[in-house]
Formats: sequence, structure tokens, C-alpha cells
Amino acid sequence: MNLFDPFKLRGLSLRNRIAVSPMCMYSCVDGRVNDWHLVHLGSRAVGGAGLVIAEASAVSPEGRISPADAGLYREEHVAAWAPVTAFIRAQGAVPGVQLAHAGRKASTAAPWEGGRPVGAEAGGWSPLLAASALAFNEASQTPQALDLAGIEAIKAAFVQAAQRALAAGFELVELHAAHGYLLHQFLSPLSNRREDFYGGSFDNRTRLLREIVTAVRAVWPERLPLLVRLSATDWADSDGWEIEQSIALARQLGELGVDLIDVSSGGTLARATIPVAPGFQVPFAARIRREAGIATAAVGLITEPEQAQRIVAAGEADLVLLARELLRDPYWPYHAAKALGQALASPPQYQRAW
Repeated sequence: MNLFDPFKLRGLSLRNRIAVSPMCMYSCVDGRVNDWHLVHLGSRAVGGAGLVIAEASAVSPEGRISPADAGLYREEHVAAWAPVTAFIRAQGAVPGVQLAHAGRKASTAAPWEGGRPVGAEAGGWSPLLAASALAFNEASQTPQALDLAGIEAIKAAFVQAAQRALAAGFELVELHAAHGYLLHQFLSPLSNRREDFYGGSFDNRTRLLREIVTAVRAVWPERLPLLVRLSATDWADSDGWEIEQSIALARQLGELGVDLIDVSSGGTLARATIPVAPGFQVPFAARIRREAGIATAAVGLITEPEQAQRIVAAGEADLVLLARELLRDPYWPYHAAKALGQALASPPQYQRAW
């Protein structure tokens, strides 16, 4: 495998194995995207990525990370997203979207405003919803533990958001079950202290995600891929979610119709010791791919063309997802192709530059 080989996912063929990782822009009003998103995501499609995954888009208003988050919880969001997906597709990339619920990490300010929890005076809300009534940190609201009716509403919200994503022109959906957000809150014993059949055992803690996958797969077209982002580990000293559980869950998700696991890590603990270094999460993607028998994407401090090529060529992951590097350089795929001696067709408007 090579970085610039096509990659087939169900009925789609990605032109290469470079994907834009979902990155929140904190630039919406009531969940509605705008020209910023068209230019931001569109430029990465022009820049040569095979897959462009739009930012975490909330399945309900209270599921937003911040008041300025994107959403797919209203019909009007469909019309706002439609020109974005059409432009991405016209540039030869596949438009995807990440569906999310922030749970106990909701109602916070944008990062450049400190990321602190915000109240109603700043557009925030309460109560926050979570697996258990455990605050994320000392400054956070204590969330309300979801009852069974609330869990059913969450499942329905993910299904409805997936249907809106399809209507908006997205061809790939990723369910966000990482980074300490709601679905990860159910997975991790550090944030899930429930005593019903959504808590306790591995099967119980993974039940909600498996049910949502099943429900979304039922309405998402068979020809289109479904992805799940997992935090492979909580980076906890003990009692957290770990790679062995991620492997077991990934195996089950594959049987339920998930096509690829987007492998990240962390997010449950407000303070964790993480050995951050180039490609530090790649071994997790490699183990899940090898031991669960499912395609994976690697993400996390992947910045150099040779590094990305090694990951794919060694079979450690099927895709590489770039985030901050693509913020710095939307045209990274062209620079990578040149560095690796590979061909990557550019738009005719830009050909004189290459």
C-alpha cells in the first residue's frame, strides 16, 4: 500500500489515503455553518485530500461542545451544509461528517476564549447530560445522568442526524465515541458508574454505542461507509478504558457494519500524562487493524510525507488523518506527492503552480 493509492470503502473510492480530520471551527450560529466552512473545508478538498471529514456536528442543541458548534439537529442545517458538500465533491474528494454529543463536556467557550464552562449569559445551557452524574473537572457543571427515556432520545437524535447528513450530501458518517464526549463517557468506567444495563460490565458499557451503530446503519445507505472514532486508551493509571477493550469493541463494531475505526486517545480525564510524540497513537491503530480485523485510520502528530507513507506502507493503518498540519498547509497532499515522487492531479486552475 502507498499513501497515494486509492482506497475503497463500500461503494466509494477515495483518490488517496489522506483524510482531513474533523476539527471544530467554533464559528456557527445555532448550529448553522456558513461561508467560513465552505472556504475552510473546500480549500482542503482543492488541496488534494481524498476524504474531508467535517467537524463534530451535534445531534442535539445540548450536545454541542460550545454555543458556536456546528449541528445537524434542525432541518435548516441541511440547506446550510449542502453547498459545502457539493463543493467538496466537485473537487474530487469525499465529503464526510462526524456526528457527536458532548455530554458532560458541553456548554464551554471556544478554545481562544479559554474553553471554560459557560452559563446562560454566554449562550450556555444546563443541565448537561451524561452517563453518570460526575463532573468533568472542578470548574464543570455536574451533569444529569441520563434515564432510559433520555437514552432513547439520544439514539433517535443520532439516527435523525444521520438522515439529515445524507440529505445534506454527505457520503460518509463518523460517530464520535472518543475524547471524553458522551459515547466515550458510557464506554469508560471512569465516567460510567451506572448500575443498570448501560453500566458495569464491558457489554453494558458498550451497549449504547452498539445500539446507535445498529440504528444508524439501518438508515444509512448500504453503499456508503460508516466510521467510529474511538479513544484507544484513557491514559489512566488504572481502571480506565484501554486498548484491549478497544480491540474487542472494534471487532464487534465491524460485525455490526462499521467499516473503519478512527483511532485517537484520551479525553476522559481532565489531567492525564500522555506521551505525546510524532505518531504516538499509530501503534493503537496498528493493533486494532491487526487484532480486530477492521480497517483503521491513524491520527496524531502526523506531519511529514515520509512518516505518513511509512504508516500506510507498513500496514499500520489504511488512512492517515491530518488535523493541525492541514490547518498550516491546506495543500499538504501536493507537497507530499512531490516529496514522495507520486502523481496527484490538481485542479486545472492551479496546474501551472505544480
